[in-house]
Amino acid sequence: MVKPPVADIRRVVRLALQEDLSLGDVTTAALFPSPAPALARIVAQQSLVVAGLAAAMQTFRTVDASLVLSIQRQDGDPAQDGDCLLQIEGDGRSILKAERVALNFLQHLSGVATLTRQFCNAVRGYPVTILDTRKTIPGLRALQKWAVVLGGGTNHRQSLSDGILIKDNHLALLNHTTAPVRTACRKAKTTAPHTANVIVEVESLAEVRTALAGRADIILLDNMTPTMVGQAIKLIKKRALVEVSGGITLKNVRAMAAAGPDRISIGALTHSAPAATLSLVLEPHTGGRRKRS
Repeated sequence: MVKPPVADIRRVVRLALQEDLSLGDVTTAALFPSPAPALARIVAQQSLVVAGLAAAMQTFRTVDASLVLSIQRQDGDPAQDGDCLLQIEGDGRSILKAERVALNFLQHLSGVATLTRQFCNAVRGYPVTILDTRKTIPGLRALQKWAVVLGGGTNHRQSLSDGILIKDNHLALLNHTTAPVRTACRKAKTTAPHTANVIVEVESLAEVRTALAGRADIILLDNMTPTMVGQAIKLIKKRALVEVSGGITLKNVRAMAAAGPDRISIGALTHSAPAATLSLVLEPHTGGRRKRS
């Protein structure tokens, strides 16, 4: 099982609850002046990959440590329409206070994991890695990248310090030089830590040649067609790893994989994943207390 980013979960849960409960829950307070025993279930309303359950549980526990949580599915598990992911027992007022924040985490992160799994399934049979990018919601990067891994993908850079990726705007600042791609690669090779791979983004076969002259470790083919990717791979001849990016969708990702790259990076995994559909079903409860999970 992939370990959740515990410190990041606690941080974002605290911020989310501060945002939603800074002045309390006036509706619940008006309707229920005293404890209201309840039993709630979080239920999937579509097929999905569960992600964010740890964040949802942290939300309920932060609001009320006395709530009894019974785990029905784990982060990374598949779930079908109608499956219960988590059961919550205790004061209904506390459940209502935590409901929206807990569901927000679960719906968004399960959406990321589910979309990632769809991309991984789409390229099944090809020796290619599905990567995420830094196109994440500010403050949620660690959780989104955790969800990508739960869905079967692989994390690219966590931050700007995690590797050298020379992009078009870096090259724009070098346009006064001859062969900016080659110049940038060689400069990075000379000045960067020797353990850092140099990745350079290129948009044409001519730039592929200059990237090879600059001894790039990974050549990122940006916004190329599968045919162009195949041509670039023949030119590279395994002298560098090949990554493709730009405009990758579920409709074209298998064709991209068939062209033969080592990696496919997809910003949509985190910036455009549709939220998974889940609901919290709550009812009064008069039965005995259950043991905490």
